[in-house]
Amino acid sequence: MQLYKIVILLAFLFMVYNLFKAMFIMNKNNPDQPPMSKYIGRRVLMSGLIVLVLVIGIVTGLISPNPRPY
Repeated sequence: MQLYKIVILLAFLFMVYNLFKAMFIMNKNNPDQPPMSKYIGRRVLMSGLIVLVLVIGIVTGLISPNPRPY
């Protein structure tokens, strides 16, 4: 269970890293660096994978969602 949460956290940190990397490339506008869309695409892919991993974890019972507030 702890390993599952660590994997989700690392994927989230990688997603945030790619977001900031794209921002720095956008601000520098250096033609020698890879295009910004490479990092934005990685970010979108990671967010999709995080959602998929969370859904699989809820369905299999590895993680449990918060109870209803009412």
